[in-house]
Amino acid sequence: MEDRLFVFDTTLRDGEQVPGCQLNTVEKIEVAQALEGLGVDIIEAGFPISSPGDFNSVVEISKAVSNPIICALTRAVEKDIDVAADALKYAKRGRIHTGIGTSSYHIKYKLNSNPEDIIERAVRAVKYAKKYVEDVEFYAEDAGRTENEYLARVIEAVITAGATVVNIPDTTGYCLPQMYGEKIKFLKENVKNIDKAIISTHCHNDLGMATANTISGVINGARQVEVTINGVGERAGNTSLEEVAMILKSHKSLGISTAIQSERIYMLSRMVSNLMNMPVQPNKAIVGRNAFAHSSGIHQDGVLKNRENYEIIDPKEVGINESSIVLTARSGRAALKHRLHMLGFDLDKNKIDQVYEEFLKLADKKKSISDDDLFFLVGDARREERKIKLDYIQVISGKSITPVAVIQLDISGEKFEATAKGNGPVDAAIKAVKKIIKREVILEEFLIQAITKGSDDVGKVHMQVAHGDRMLHGFGVNTDIVTASVEAFIDALNKI
Repeated sequence: MEDRLFVFDTTLRDGEQVPGCQLNTVEKIEVAQALEGLGVDIIEAGFPISSPGDFNSVVEISKAVSNPIICALTRAVEKDIDVAADALKYAKRGRIHTGIGTSSYHIKYKLNSNPEDIIERAVRAVKYAKKYVEDVEFYAEDAGRTENEYLARVIEAVITAGATVVNIPDTTGYCLPQMYGEKIKFLKENVKNIDKAIISTHCHNDLGMATANTISGVINGARQVEVTINGVGERAGNTSLEEVAMILKSHKSLGISTAIQSERIYMLSRMVSNLMNMPVQPNKAIVGRNAFAHSSGIHQDGVLKNRENYEIIDPKEVGINESSIVLTARSGRAALKHRLHMLGFDLDKNKIDQVYEEFLKLADKKKSISDDDLFFLVGDARREERKIKLDYIQVISGKSITPVAVIQLDISGEKFEATAKGNGPVDAAIKAVKKIIKREVILEEFLIQAITKGSDDVGKVHMQVAHGDRMLHGFGVNTDIVTASVEAFIDALNKI
């Protein structure tokens, strides 16, 4: 039987402490509801005493979600705990998360105190919080640098006082995985009442070991992990929820499971990235743009023969439709043939060899090869022969008027015209096209790139459009970015 691991998400508290990543209450509710859909067990909604905005966010999130426990952070201060309890009054299940520094650094230089006084303050805070809620979590700040024997004394005392969860943070990201795992093991073996509380991990990524430390803690007995979406958080960030979830899913031999609905991970990753205006690095595990992208010829050939040759996770498991075969100078014939087949070209070996030679010459000049480049290489007159063509576009937009677009399309020789309003000129133009084609399509990705420089620049637009279970790509180039966007959309539609 698998052990159950509780997932405590602190994206809305620790993750939101990143400068420039603050969310308003409406945005926090949107994220909290998505976290509930993802299956997290606890949502740390904020630090209520820190600001009226944080207080209000905890109140409103408590009203907006039903299943997860709603947690509010405090210091080991009675006023903090009073305010947190007030903020949690609408929570179906509330938790107060209180604590104090336990390392010699924090005791001496931050708190100007002594070890015995710290234990007394910790116990007093837990007992005070227990007056308001049954579920009290205690954090031993900087536990990663706290001497194990003293840490065990603190933990035993707060569990006796009523703590239901004991959080062992590697606040500075200092620990090595073995060190952190041994610390959790030491507590399991040396705290007499440890069976009365759940041990939680909370690891930071200052040395790039947050996920490794968290997994080491879990292997050694921790049954709650404190994590954030995309690993957002102060300094180098926190442990990534998506990494922990997929490690445990990939290593079933550990016998530990979560309630995370992994197919929702990518959607939530994009939501948090967009709302916090914090891009995900391309090589980020699980959710980065390149996490399932292959450009090496050897890898591409292996993936095309059997995905598991180079992928331990099926992209669909995290909500990504398919692996990405990126054509570059390192790509082989197999990848080129596969991409041409996807575009509708089934060439014989001689023709493939001929196109491949030209492909390599072009790939040496460009970072990657687009579908348009491939159409050019095989001599396709697609632009002239395609069924849907743009005859004309006229857009009216400005600061104080609603953008309106008029579009005329030529579909297999027949003319169609439509007018639509939108929240911008591109949106209006796309809506006008949709009125004509009457197809159920969803715009998944919209990317604009400058090709040269200056205000008279040529813009290249890439669009990813979903139609049923198919994902279609379109490209457009024009000095008028609205026209380039419509051309890219029509380019994708022509592939349906």
